Amino acid sequence: MPVPGITVEAILRDHEDLKLTLLTGESGLANRITNSEINRPGLSLTGFFDFFANDRIQIFGKGEWAYLNSLPLDQLNEITEKFFQFHLNCIIYTHGNEPQKQFVSMANQKGIPLFVTPISTHRFITLISQILDRALAPRTMRHGVLIEVFGIGTLLTGKSGVGKSETALELIERGHRLVADDMVEIRRLSESYLIGSCSDLLRHHMEIRGLGILNIKDLFGVGSVRDHKLIELIISLREWEEDGDYERTGIEQRTEEILNVPIPLIEIPVKPGRNIPIIVETAAMNQRLRKMGKNSAKEFSNKLTNYIQQSKIETNPAKD
Repeated sequence: MPVPGITVEAILRDHEDLKLTLLTGESGLANRITNSEINRPGLSLTGFFDFFANDRIQIFGKGEWAYLNSLPLDQLNEITEKFFQFHLNCIIYTHGNEPQKQFVSMANQKGIPLFVTPISTHRFITLISQILDRALAPRTMRHGVLIEVFGIGTLLTGKSGVGKSETALELIERGHRLVADDMVEIRRLSESYLIGSCSDLLRHHMEIRGLGILNIKDLFGVGSVRDHKLIELIISLREWEEDGDYERTGIEQRTEEILNVPIPLIEIPVKPGRNIPIIVETAAMNQRLRKMGKNSAKEFSNKLTNYIQQSKIETNPAKD
């Protein structure tokens, strides 16, 4: 997949909570941001441009603004020239501070969007960082169905025609919620969290062989769908094989890595007569128990071990 990125225009258009006002540099709104970190260029404004992070959004808080206002005119002009020698995606002044006219003029000349926001620097950095983390998160696509079952984001995978969508449809009818069908977009928001969602085009729709395309939201109501969900369990549906090696105890938890994040994996063999939706529900509830620190399989194993040991003692009592 291409390197994630977001345009300056998208930030201005889609995030009114940032309260951005564009002063100049409209021709640069198509500039792409590919770095989720921001930069406060205080050190660079003193003339030290080694390691200048020009690929980040440049945030001018009270300190940067006050420092520029304190400079003699010739020094301010010199710093402005040096600063704008670098390719910048955009510049944002916080606290509603008015940018220096030299910066406004140079930003207009270079086509670099220059914004002002009334929000404080700390609050603005928090908001913009959240937006960038979501937009620039590593991502991938997976064939499958993502559904929320008892609060657990469950990714159903398997070969085409194995019954993923039919299983999901039964689960929806039982009160669970669809996130994505067919193609699931997965983003890694941290070192251990994966969020699954659906494209705008396919959102809330499902394909059922013999019926065609269904709008789940219209059929079952708004409570039957959601836009995104944390992925906590993968269930792989596989055609039944008589000599297949299937899990019988569940003591050891298998995992599958997506974007270097291990997710618990369960393989379920499919054949006529097996109620797959109920098995999926049970697997989701069992996963909730595991998250709470309760492992039914290990508890049973411990009881069995204790029973065997106790039986040995009763059968072979210690001799005086």
